Amino acid sequence: MTDLATLLELEHGVWRALVDGDADADRRALSADFLGVYPTGFAGRAEHVGQLADGPTVAEYELTDARVVPVSADAALLVYRATYRRPGGDDRQLMYVSSLWCRRADGWVNTFSQDTPIGPPVV
Repeated sequence: MTDLATLLELEHGVWRALVDGDADADRRALSADFLGVYPTGFAGRAEHVGQLADGPTVAEYELTDARVVPVSADAALLVYRATYRRPGGDDRQLMYVSSLWCRRADGWVNTFSQDTPIGPPVV
C-alpha cells in the first residue's frame, strides 16, 4: 500500500490530463484492463481516453476529503470528493470518487474508478 500523498498525486495526474486534454497522459495512468463505473454506464480505458478526442473535458477541479482504504501491499483504494467545472460551463458539479490504484510491473496504474454524483436523492 502507498500513502495518501502519493495516491493523490497519481489521481491529480488523471485530472490534469482531463484539464489539459492530454489523452497520452490519461492512457498512461490507466491500466489496459481499466473499468470505470459512471452514471452513464461502464467504460474501459479506450472510452475514458476517447472522451479527450475533442480536447479538455474539465476546466478546473478540486479534490477534498481524501482517504485511503488499504487493499494489499500493491493496491489501495483512494476515495474523495471532487468539485469540478466543465469547459464553457459555469455550474460546479460534485461527486464522490473511488479509484483503485494497483502497482504493476511498470508502476502504479488506475484499474477501477466509480463516480457517484452528489445531488438530491433519487426516488
